[in-house]
Amino acid sequence: MICAAAPFIAAGLSWVFFREKPARPVMIASKVTFGGGFVILFGSLGMGHLTEDGLALFMTLTMAGGAIVHGAVLWSQRQTQGVPWHTIILLHGGPQRLGCCKHNRKARLMSDPTYTPPAVWTWDTSSGGKFANINRPIAGPTHDKELPVGKHPLQLHSLATPNGVKVTVLLEELLAEGHTGAEYDAYLVNIGEGDQFGSGFVDINPNSKIPAMMDRSGDKPVRLFESASIMVYLADKFGAFIPTDPAARAEVLNWVFWQMGSAPYLGGGFGHFYAYAPEKYEYPINRFTMKTKRQLDVLDRQLAERPFIAGDDYTIADMAIWAWYGQLVLGRLYSAAEFLDVASYKNVLTWAEKIDARPAVKRGRMVNRAFGDPAEQLHERHDASDFDTQTQDKIGDQS
Repeated sequence: MICAAAPFIAAGLSWVFFREKPARPVMIASKVTFGGGFVILFGSLGMGHLTEDGLALFMTLTMAGGAIVHGAVLWSQRQTQGVPWHTIILLHGGPQRLGCCKHNRKARLMSDPTYTPPAVWTWDTSSGGKFANINRPIAGPTHDKELPVGKHPLQLHSLATPNGVKVTVLLEELLAEGHTGAEYDAYLVNIGEGDQFGSGFVDINPNSKIPAMMDRSGDKPVRLFESASIMVYLADKFGAFIPTDPAARAEVLNWVFWQMGSAPYLGGGFGHFYAYAPEKYEYPINRFTMKTKRQLDVLDRQLAERPFIAGDDYTIADMAIWAWYGQLVLGRLYSAAEFLDVASYKNVLTWAEKIDARPAVKRGRMVNRAFGDPAEQLHERHDASDFDTQTQDKIGDQS
């Protein structure tokens, strides 16, 4: 009988027989205890619906040519409640991998098998997730598109993500302090439609990430990309929100670059796997939750002894960190405030609320915003009066 199955095994086919209607592809990873030891099987792909609380008994038979057959009988511990028996026969060509894992009474289900990286990675499928359509492994423009140029020396091309908000908050704070040279034109970059891959944007930022800025106030235009670079440049240019004392300046820069090094764990790590990935997996969510909570604890301890991140004064360090971690604890990122128990970081929450109440911060959050309450969306900003007249609740789709 086993020999008769060999052609099917070589073809890598699977049969699944059980009494309920097939549902979706599943990976079965269940442990069986034998005299205190255990075995865990990875790689058996089938179709089916499995009960929540089950155990599986696997047997492995070696076939000629190195093929391996995995047979499994899955039973439920709730048969007394009328849960039917399931018999699952899985036949796969090629060697299968065996490994060990922490004891878990429930069958672990995943909709794709354990990934074995190839010797050389090639880009042949979509990466999946919310932003899969704009992720690619190559740089450079995908199309020709010149950027508009407004009336002010500072030309910002951005979107109101945390990195974009950092810069618009700083610009509005500079204007609030009376630095008229900080007047700016802000143009919306729709990253979902690939605006960041236009030739004009790539000329400013070859990495195709927002925000990007041109300063045309001098004889030669200065291009600026990376949010921290823009913030340090503007703070130095206007002599505001950054100390001149070397030691105090170093402390501010310590925290600006702490944010730049830490936020990828929050955004690209936690935010991606918790909110945007096509499927949720325990390992990456746990890993990046741990990282994020450690970072929140770092901030909570720092703010326990001082009103602002770097000391007694409000600086670009506060603006940079608030855009990510302040908005996180205020419940604006990833719908994860409860999951992360942000209320337990009392010092961070107090600091975040204090900064959130600043008028310049409220305006900065609105600039290049293309989501949420229409009254808080100012797609483009060219003048201070735009906050009163050009929000989406007033102009709709005219912008």
